[in-house]
Amino acid sequence: MDIFEKLRNNSGPIGTPAKMLNSHHYFSFPMLEGELGPRMRFMGREVLNWSLNNYLGLANHPEVRKADADAAAKWGLAYPMGARMMSGNSVLHETFEKELAQFVGKTDAFLLNYGYQGVMSAIECLCDHRDVIVYDAESHACLIDGIRLHKAKLGEYYKFNHNDMVSLEKNLIRATKLAEEKGGGVLVITEGVFGMSGKVGDLKAIAELKKKYNFRLLVDDAHGFGTMGETGAGVGELLGVQDEIDLYFSTFAKSMAAIGAFIASNDPEIIMFLKYNMRSQTYAKALPMPYVEGCRKRLEMIKQMPELREKLWENVKAMQDGLRARGFNIGETESPVTPVFLHSEGGVPEVTRMVRDLRENMGVFCSIVVYPVVPKGQIMLRIIPTASHTLEDVEYTLNAFTTLADKLKNRVYQSDAVQEVVE
Repeated sequence: MDIFEKLRNNSGPIGTPAKMLNSHHYFSFPMLEGELGPRMRFMGREVLNWSLNNYLGLANHPEVRKADADAAAKWGLAYPMGARMMSGNSVLHETFEKELAQFVGKTDAFLLNYGYQGVMSAIECLCDHRDVIVYDAESHACLIDGIRLHKAKLGEYYKFNHNDMVSLEKNLIRATKLAEEKGGGVLVITEGVFGMSGKVGDLKAIAELKKKYNFRLLVDDAHGFGTMGETGAGVGELLGVQDEIDLYFSTFAKSMAAIGAFIASNDPEIIMFLKYNMRSQTYAKALPMPYVEGCRKRLEMIKQMPELREKLWENVKAMQDGLRARGFNIGETESPVTPVFLHSEGGVPEVTRMVRDLRENMGVFCSIVVYPVVPKGQIMLRIIPTASHTLEDVEYTLNAFTTLADKLKNRVYQSDAVQEVVE
């Protein structure tokens, strides 16, 4: 079969339903327009936007915009040219690495071009065919893909039930035995904040298990960096176990509202090993200087402006308390990530009508998650409060969700008559 013909006949697990629903640019690849912030335009309408991981409101902050513009004018987008190992290193890259490491309580850090690519490549680099990986069942796709790269090198891995320490210990026993037979080590992988549920990883309990088993711990704290802990240094700081995290990873795509990532450790030799052996960084152009300078400004603001984090949590508390008070199920979130679980009997047609009503008539835009990410019959609306939102935005959205839930309960969205509502 011709490769293109094969791909035309099967659009993949996400592309196939999108094609069937003709949802391109609406449910998938939507285009939000206008200035980044709580209110943007979607399909020609203004919407209250709860879909950006812009936790601290830095994406469109005037100080950030100025820092980005000044850096672009000073350096252009090309500088430095080449991979960092060859000709693309700079004093500012290494200064930023030291600042990042200090902020999260580590000795050294490695600046990465991208989050997804970076952590995936780090896992592949850290583990060889003798090593065994044990990971949380709800780990992000970037972690899963990194583990798959490990599998490609004939390694072994075990999955433990989400945040289940009994399951983790059972798998650690298996992993330890296998690693001893192969002459390798054990790497445990989990997250600080799980991005769909908002749950916090049980890092304290995992750290306790280090007293019984010999393993290293890698934590992806993409949603915790900047939002969790007394200073924003993440879930490890919040739970008092930052020192027990052997490899701390975060992207800049959330609280920093930028491009790039970093991985930090208390072992400078391991960071140096990564610098010389992570193929995705060794053979890739260095992070352009405007990103480096712009992100340094963002980090400075995170450290010096705790009021941003305080405003974020004021909005989070108002939203989550309000949803609970109105009878909504928001799961076990302990972070700004706010999932709202609803029940649907009418399948895909009901869900699409509901979302159209929410977006086009109520003017509320948030992400929607359906099967297979959540069980059949369940809908998850994912809200991301930010420091840029107001308490009025929260109240408006609570009222909209109450209206939506009433319509869902009364099966309004199962009727073709709903087309009159959403036109």
